Amino acid sequence: MKRILIAGFRQETGSFNPKPTVYDDFDVLTGQKMIDKTSGGYVGGALKVFDARDDIKVVPTYSASSGTGGPVATADLDRLIGELLERVEGESNIDAVYLSIHGAMAGETEEDPEGRVLEGIRKHLGDVPLTASADLHGIMTDKLVDGIDAISFLHTYPHIDAFATGERAAVNLLRILDGEIKSPVTGRVKIPMLARGNELITKTGKFGAAIRKCQEIEASEGGVAAGVNIGNPFTDVPDLRSNTIVTVDGDQQRADEEAMELARFMWENRNLWFASLQSMEEIVKRSERQEGLTVCGDPADSTSSGASGDSNAILKGLLEYGYSKRALIFIVDAPAVQKAFGAGVGSTIEIGLGGSIDTRLFTPLKAEVYVQSLSDGLYGSGPVPGRPGRTAKLKLNQHTVVVSERAVATTSSMFFLSQGEDPQSYDFVIAKSPNGFRTHYEPLAAQILYADVLGSTSANLKTLPYERCPRPIFPLDEGVEPGF
Repeated sequence: MKRILIAGFRQETGSFNPKPTVYDDFDVLTGQKMIDKTSGGYVGGALKVFDARDDIKVVPTYSASSGTGGPVATADLDRLIGELLERVEGESNIDAVYLSIHGAMAGETEEDPEGRVLEGIRKHLGDVPLTASADLHGIMTDKLVDGIDAISFLHTYPHIDAFATGERAAVNLLRILDGEIKSPVTGRVKIPMLARGNELITKTGKFGAAIRKCQEIEASEGGVAAGVNIGNPFTDVPDLRSNTIVTVDGDQQRADEEAMELARFMWENRNLWFASLQSMEEIVKRSERQEGLTVCGDPADSTSSGASGDSNAILKGLLEYGYSKRALIFIVDAPAVQKAFGAGVGSTIEIGLGGSIDTRLFTPLKAEVYVQSLSDGLYGSGPVPGRPGRTAKLKLNQHTVVVSERAVATTSSMFFLSQGEDPQSYDFVIAKSPNGFRTHYEPLAAQILYADVLGSTSANLKTLPYERCPRPIFPLDEGVEPGF
């Protein structure tokens, strides 16, 4: 019986979000709860593979997952890593490890939390086979690439293959244990480039050709894992960049050449990796003309990319340019929620909307609103429900503004529906997301637009206050040479 230890450590950091992520923002599962409360995602995919084998014993240890947010507070990060490693160090006779990471976590002072976790696991368990699943927006440090035998990256954007990616990582681990893969070797090319934009949508964009090449490598004789890792442009750390990472069995030259071919493709097409954004004036004009639902992406305040969620820039634009139809809007604003709860349902109150967290970029919008409903905000089913905190639904003129205490993802309509609001009954809805919302909203939308507004996850990367990422880097600097 082979004993496989599994652990998870996931958060995507937005370095420019001034609100730190703390311990209570993480959903922590330990021991058997990791199995009992996991049905999907990366770990669910891995468990499906392991469960099919009678000669495999899964040893669940610790999983901490927080979605996205600001840098993790130092004491809280130390606690999380300490708890995870304590669980790992309590195990013995481990034959292999499966690790589920996002890859783009950063602390207030720690630039490579996943590397610290990996280092601790390796220190205790030694050179056992170890594979990992990871987001293609991760930050791939040397410590991670050198310490993991094979990294299986997501192959879709928007991301819809987490389960399959966990399966791929688990299959590779078993292939190593079974001796089918005898000597996994990895080729890696560092590309001085950051990437955003619709051409990264794997189903329709140019980036899809690179991913299909990765899939061909994995399916080929001797192929193990291949990915194009474009990093998270909002995790401002020294290893922020794009990478191509290819693992094959026993052929370092092949791994290097395959990684280089992918890197050259990404660099040659670098001018495609930009977002197409519209001014609020243009968005209002086009939305007034359009029949049906206009879905407005707000990549600059993406609560699925690490932003604070308190931007009111699009709402201000709708009001400034006299948008006459009905809009459904989400803003994170704990002080506004508190005031609404103090006043009660049916009250009309003067309030400041937005600008309560990222005060560098946003100022509250003074408005008179009607408090339509109040709730605890909890929504969704399963072991990890949505946790927006207390939530107030407010009427501002003809618009509905849903305000919560905490940031949640709005890549689908689930949060709005939990508040009794269906985006399809409106003319305009804001999705605080760069592209992830398209999977859900494309069937509903008459048109999809992207707002050119400020925010801590702006797709206009030159507006962001980078301090630690390597320079020069494209597109922040002119005349960048790739070095290959």
